[in-house]
Amino acid sequence: MPYEGEVSPQGRRWVPDARLLLEAAALKRFSRRSFLAGAGASGLLAADMLVTRDVQSQRRSTRILTVPDDFADAYYPDASWFLFPGYKTSWEEAQWILNTMRGALNKRARLAAVGYSNLGLNITEVVNAITDYIAAEKITKLFFYGHSFGGMLATQVAARLLALQGVQVQFILLDSSPYSAHDVLDQSWFDGVVFLYESGVRFPSTLRGGYELGERIIHKDERSWRQILNQTLEQLSPIAPSNVLVQTESAYIYHFEGSQFAGHLGTAKMAYIGNPKDGTVDYETASETWSVVFKDNMVSSNLQTTGAAPAHASPGWNPQIYRPLVKELLDEYFPLPRGGSRVSIF
Repeated sequence: MPYEGEVSPQGRRWVPDARLLLEAAALKRFSRRSFLAGAGASGLLAADMLVTRDVQSQRRSTRILTVPDDFADAYYPDASWFLFPGYKTSWEEAQWILNTMRGALNKRARLAAVGYSNLGLNITEVVNAITDYIAAEKITKLFFYGHSFGGMLATQVAARLLALQGVQVQFILLDSSPYSAHDVLDQSWFDGVVFLYESGVRFPSTLRGGYELGERIIHKDERSWRQILNQTLEQLSPIAPSNVLVQTESAYIYHFEGSQFAGHLGTAKMAYIGNPKDGTVDYETASETWSVVFKDNMVSSNLQTTGAAPAHASPGWNPQIYRPLVKELLDEYFPLPRGGSRVSIF
């Protein structure tokens, strides 16, 4: 830009542009602090986008999520729990459940959870992920924790591991698990979600948000308003299970028939725990049907999570209720070695 007073080739003197003067004045007023704050905010936004992309990329395959525990890792290197998360349970929430329950679980085995792929629930992928993990870690004793619908999946995976790999699962804990779609109390949304999925419709996030909020308002008796808001937002965050995963989980529950796996679990022991006030799964019909169909494997079905809130499959929220029940089961059916063992209470 020419300086003020400079003569142009036509003999005219340059006069400063008023607009440029205003912009210069605005730049002068723009403080260094404001500039740094804006730059920092932009950097955080860019970083968040990169993290989100990385998270979503990692969750395109089924993975085994480990929860380190010094005691279990040292004393039980050849044994592992596998938590099969429930409907719409994120990877982070699965690890949180294991963390809150570690005091009851880590006296028998190490801690791990199955992280389902955001591309959809795939049984073969789940079996392969577990098989690869037990081979790499030299695991010989398997304990399964089926969280809600995860109990269905844990049962099928246990049967397939025994049939295909000769791998015997020691224990399957069913936590408020429906035996079939008939045990799900609210059928209105269920049929619609599965129908849309099987018709090739993948519902958008905007519809997901309304559904998540509506579902929690309907079951307000189990939640505070803060929980409703937090859990709804959580389901819309980058770490939440994808819409496709939710729809495939729904379809899995809808078509599951447990009787095809009865008699195919070998010597696996099974136990059912749940809450008679469960507003999601019919406790009476589910626990009774599991007990009848898997009578050769079921060792306990009368332990109740009474007082838990929410009432359905909530070990993360109510570890003080769940831990004593799980400990009771394990002490009875998998007693700790006595005398001469490396395990010590001190």
